[in-house]
Amino acid sequence: MVSPWKTASVPGLQLGLGCGFWICRSYRFLFRAGAMGPHVVPRQLVWLSRWQAVCAWGASVQHRTWAGVSRIPSLLSSGGALSSSPLVCRSSSSTPPGAPEVVLTQQRYPVTRLPFSVVSSEDLAAFERILPGGVVTDPEVLEASNVDWLRTVRGCSKVLLRPRTSQEVARILRYCHEKNLAVNPQGGNTGMVGGSVPVFDEIILSTTLMNRVISFNSVSGTLVCQAGCVLEELSRYVEERGFVMPLDLGAKGSCHIGGNVATNAGGLRFLRYGSLHGTVLGLEVVLADGTVLDCLTSLRKDNTGYDLKQLFIGSEGTLGVITAVSIQCPPKPRAVNVAFLESPFYVLVETSGSRAGHDSEKLSDFLEQALSSGLVTDGTVATDQTRLKALWALRERISEALSRDGYVYKYDLSLPTERLYDLVSDLRARLGSQAKHVVGYGHLGDGNLHLNVTSEAFSPSLLADLEPYVYEWTARQRGSVSAEHGLGFKKRGVLSYSKPPEALRLMQQLKALLDPKGILNPYKTLPAQA
Repeated sequence: MVSPWKTASVPGLQLGLGCGFWICRSYRFLFRAGAMGPHVVPRQLVWLSRWQAVCAWGASVQHRTWAGVSRIPSLLSSGGALSSSPLVCRSSSSTPPGAPEVVLTQQRYPVTRLPFSVVSSEDLAAFERILPGGVVTDPEVLEASNVDWLRTVRGCSKVLLRPRTSQEVARILRYCHEKNLAVNPQGGNTGMVGGSVPVFDEIILSTTLMNRVISFNSVSGTLVCQAGCVLEELSRYVEERGFVMPLDLGAKGSCHIGGNVATNAGGLRFLRYGSLHGTVLGLEVVLADGTVLDCLTSLRKDNTGYDLKQLFIGSEGTLGVITAVSIQCPPKPRAVNVAFLESPFYVLVETSGSRAGHDSEKLSDFLEQALSSGLVTDGTVATDQTRLKALWALRERISEALSRDGYVYKYDLSLPTERLYDLVSDLRARLGSQAKHVVGYGHLGDGNLHLNVTSEAFSPSLLADLEPYVYEWTARQRGSVSAEHGLGFKKRGVLSYSKPPEALRLMQQLKALLDPKGILNPYKTLPAQA
């Protein structure tokens, strides 16, 4: 039964290959060749036919029978290693041992510094008066904030500011506007496109200390909080009160809600609860000149004038600094099921509702039909929290795993569902041995492909074979060059593949109106030639 599988030992390596599989902490795995390239499966689980599984560590597995077929209700026994593994927490606070120094962005990319002022000792003294004890100039501390978590871009900022209130942010921006000092807003620094770190020596304005929950309405589920609140901590806070956050990300252990809103993060609950354009009720934003725009309403319906908050959702800190968020949290589902299927891709499906028996019956009927039709060949289902988290960890850890495979070229694309994986196969044939791996995973329900290409190190020739080919291919499908990660620094030059010239001009006009000196997150989002 298990003869197609081969064991191999990979010392010190963690990778996510194929279509979204995570390698757990153990370094001994089972490999299987397939049409999509090598797949990697945790050693504690060997898939057999017709939903039967055996735990390689010898732990007992409880079976239940549906329509005469033996199936597994959960991925692991209670003692399985993966169930005890922590979820991924992206962080730029430390450098992997032995990792090479990240090349300065200004050296790797063709970008020219704009005529902003350079921070002086007089400026540092002014910041210290505004933020006593909140001005950081220690190079070792600044190193982490100058480099993105993927370690692909690096600035050379000499100053990190840590305000606690919107009024402190206002005073900082008012001063920077007057002195023509560029500012780089930064949350958890978990972005994928270089939008959260300086390109040159911009002042880093961190929201880390702006982490206070302002209010929560236990009837309506409306949460009001400062922008620096970590998503996972907010999730825990509202779940204790019978609600859930409308978004969930693999980086939830580090990312800030303000950064989520500024990038219009999508995540794993997008299909069910929609985008932040719908769930965010209000924002408090500080504009480039220090003006505090208080639109922090908690109203579900407000049809008075222009909906200004929408300008800042997805603006990536280029129009204003988000300092507080009012967001609608849906009720916490009473019943959650997660199915992990092979078909021939690995597919993770979550259902949530109010009646466990009803939901389980519907899922069982669906899986029976999928199995009998040949759409699904193997799989497992989980209902308790430990196993739910273990299954979701497989999906959430892919990006972190890929970062250990060398330099990663990342693309976040929206494509018609029927063409979702075609680009992956196309690139494997196009790139050949130039790339270590070409990996595709993402969100099947909303047509979002996360395309990742890895190589030993950054290669200009490989990049030339990828771009603009990937963007042209996407444009031919009338897709989007950024589904949920934003544009940041890396993708700002490809906006024209998804937006017409008239839209680009209007965006530039809005930028000029709200930030006439261009001090907010320069070199990001909009193309340089716009």
